[in-house]
Amino acid sequence: MSASTTLEGRTAVVTGAGAGLGRSEALALAGRGADVVVNDVDRTAHDVVAEIEALGRRAVAVTGDAGDWSTGERLVRTAVEAFGGLDIVVNNAGVLRDRMLFNLTESDWDDVIRVHLKGHAALSRAAAAYWRAASKAAGGPVYGRVVNTSSEAFLFGSPGQPNYSAAKAGITALTLSTAQGLSRYGVRANAICPRARTGMTAGVFGEAAARSEGGLDVLAPERVATFVSYLASPAADGINGQVFVVYGDMVALLAPATVERKFTAAGGVFSVEELDAQLTPYFSGRGPYETFAAHGVARLDATGAPQG
Repeated sequence: MSASTTLEGRTAVVTGAGAGLGRSEALALAGRGADVVVNDVDRTAHDVVAEIEALGRRAVAVTGDAGDWSTGERLVRTAVEAFGGLDIVVNNAGVLRDRMLFNLTESDWDDVIRVHLKGHAALSRAAAAYWRAASKAAGGPVYGRVVNTSSEAFLFGSPGQPNYSAAKAGITALTLSTAQGLSRYGVRANAICPRARTGMTAGVFGEAAARSEGGLDVLAPERVATFVSYLASPAADGINGQVFVVYGDMVALLAPATVERKFTAAGGVFSVEELDAQLTPYFSGRGPYETFAAHGVARLDATGAPQG
C-alpha cells in the first residue's frame, strides 16, 4: 500500500453504514487502514463494527438518525473522543419514498429531504466546524475529506422521484459550497453518483447479477467503495468540487453546465413580442429529451466490464 493511498492513522465517519453501499464503504476504508465511526439507525451498525474489528481495525458504532441535526455533532464528537480526531466524512444515509408528483405526500417529501439533504448538511456542518478550529489551532491547512452521495436522478429529473431528485440536486450544490468554503483549511469535497445493487436499489436493478472477471457483480457496491477509499486518500488532494458517476469498471467525471444559446434584446429591453420572435423559432420542433436534463449520461450504461 503506497503512502499516497494508505489511510493508516486516519479516522472516518460513514453514515448509513449498517448495510449496502455504506457498509461496503466503511469496510473499504478500514481495509485501507482507517478507524471508522459506523452510523445507522439500528443494530446493523454494531454488526459492521464487528466486521471491521475482525479485520484487525478499530471501529465504534453510533446509532441515530442522520437526518437529526444533533447526530452530526455526535458523530464528530465520537470520532474525536474514540480515535483522537476526524479526517474523512462519507455521507451516505438515505431513504426512498418514490411517488409521481401528483401522488407525493408531505411526509414523502419531508422524509427524503430530511435524511438525504439535511443529513448531509448536519454532518458536514459539524465536521466543517471541527476542521476550521483545527486549522486555526495548527496555523495552516489540516487533512479533511468529504465524499457526498448524489445520484444521476438529479441529472435526469426522475419522474417517479421528485423528492429524491431534488435532494440529490441539493447535495450536489452543497458539495460545491463545501469544496469552495473549506479548501483553505485543507478540506477536499466531492460527490459521487453511484450505481450499486443494494437493498435500497433492489427495485431499480432487480435480482439478476451480471458477473465480471474477479466474480464481482458489475453493480457490486464494493466497486464504488474502492473509489470512495481513493477520494479519501492523500493521493486525491488535487480533486475538489467534482462530481463522478461510478459503477462497474468505470469512473466518469461530469462536466459543469454550459450556456447553449444567449438571446439578447436588440434595444436593450425585451418585449414579449421580441421574445416570441427569438425564442419560439429556436425551440420549435425540439424533442422531449432536449431539456436541461442530462439524458446523454445514460449512454454510460455501455461499460467495458465483461458480463454474462
